[in-house]
Amino acid sequence: MLEAQRLENSGGIAEIVDDLVANEGTGASAYVASGKLISGPQSRANLADAAHYLCLLHGDHPGMIDAALETNVVPAGRAWLAEAADGFSNEREFLARLVATVGSMPSTVGHAQCEAAVLAQRHALDMLAVSERRGCAFGAAVALTLDWRTIRAILDIAGERLDITPMRCTLPDLQETATVLMSIAQDEAIKRAIDFGARQLLMQHRGLWDLLGVREASRAD
Repeated sequence: MLEAQRLENSGGIAEIVDDLVANEGTGASAYVASGKLISGPQSRANLADAAHYLCLLHGDHPGMIDAALETNVVPAGRAWLAEAADGFSNEREFLARLVATVGSMPSTVGHAQCEAAVLAQRHALDMLAVSERRGCAFGAAVALTLDWRTIRAILDIAGERLDITPMRCTLPDLQETATVLMSIAQDEAIKRAIDFGARQLLMQHRGLWDLLGVREASRAD
């Protein structure tokens, strides 16, 4: 009831998801905001760590957006999902190039436990992508494409450090995404499902950055 009231008192669904990404996504991570990823003596190791773990979470094909497209239960979102899946295939390619060039993952205490934690996150995203709750997988896919813009800025910096020319990002643009969201959220049930899916995706990203922050602190000790 409280969740429904919160959504009812909020703006349109596009604004809600934008606010979620801004307040709960990668850009709101204390580790990302610290600047340790892009500056300081450990920045190369930190960027390498980020590339490897992002690849572990999102580097496989089919990925979360592909699965959401395959099991899509929101017909009005199919064209957007198809465009997002095509765009994210380029992101996987760029991520794979970074990982291949940066070399091995930085030696860090607790590596096996960290890898297991991220694999569990990936499983959670896989389950989210095949949800039959109308709007849930779509909300997660939208949140991924929006939060990826911040992640991509980090990866671009890694690419520049490695002399890799960043590929052009071809994910759906913001206006197109907002338009599709508004066309899909025709009732409160779908609106709540979109909100839930977006929150779950962002929670996994936030967990990843928290883990990477712990790994950085461990290497710095």
